[in-house]
Amino acid sequence: MSNGNSYNMEFEKPLRELERQIKEIELFAKEKEIDMSEEIARLQDKEEALKKKIYSELTRWQKVQIARHPKRPTFLEFVEMIFSGFLELHGDRLFRDDPAMIGGIAYLNDIPITVVGQQKGRDTKENIYRNFGMPHPEGYRKALRLMKQAAKFKRPVITLIDVVGAYPGIEAEERGQGEAVARSIMEMAALETPIIAVITGEGGSGGALGIGVGDRILMLEHAYYSVISPEGCASILWKNAAEAPQAVEALRVTAKDLLQLQVIDEIIPEPLGGAHHDPEKTAKTIREALIRHLAPLLEYPAGQLLAERYEKYRKIGVFEEIEQTEE
Repeated sequence: MSNGNSYNMEFEKPLRELERQIKEIELFAKEKEIDMSEEIARLQDKEEALKKKIYSELTRWQKVQIARHPKRPTFLEFVEMIFSGFLELHGDRLFRDDPAMIGGIAYLNDIPITVVGQQKGRDTKENIYRNFGMPHPEGYRKALRLMKQAAKFKRPVITLIDVVGAYPGIEAEERGQGEAVARSIMEMAALETPIIAVITGEGGSGGALGIGVGDRILMLEHAYYSVISPEGCASILWKNAAEAPQAVEALRVTAKDLLQLQVIDEIIPEPLGGAHHDPEKTAKTIREALIRHLAPLLEYPAGQLLAERYEKYRKIGVFEEIEQTEE
């Protein structure tokens, strides 16, 4: 299935041109009732070879563009394809329900779980309702409430992360955005139930980190994960958001980078061209990975689970100590 060709990225233009040529020849052959199957087959082979070449040589910035593709599956779409019996739960019991952060109870292969994640919109109206997938503090407080409920009833937690960042507006700051994200990180670290986090698209700043603590961190092949958005980094370092492609190179935000740095535990492959070309296949691959990683975690006693989670985060990062000698 391919449903992502209505939105073209610059590096895909040669591919779109080939697809246009193939369609024109097919239409011409049908109208004139002539056999042009050999020419069509030749162009289709060329198209397939070009696809493999383009998507095997993607730059970091091109991967970020794929992660942001407007047709990329959203949280609710993934939930529908991966889990069964999803029941959404609402509100943080403090201020209001945040539509940008969704959570609830579902089944993964007959295992009851709690699933939480950010929800982007598909059109302007829904994006305004969902605040473009950027949660307010009450979104993180809702997520934490549901995760603590999961621990109380011995349900594993699965988070699906796709957010450019937590909402930076004045009202969010007034209601304690930084505190809400920090508390979520702190309490997830001590949550006595298995946690698996999956970065499915954008993994930007505290918006992602706020629900990103886990015993296993998985990441889709063309997703990105960073302590700051590329544009935010570029604005700070070069005073120009247009330098985002350069910032991405410095940040090393791709799944391949983060696996090498041992920030994540596994890269989940995507269909050729990205998840938006075959959402069902992508969801199936995520589901298989979740079941495979969750099974051993369910056998861990709480003490071992927390100890290994602590060690996992202590090991992230490489540094070198140099003793200064007196001359």
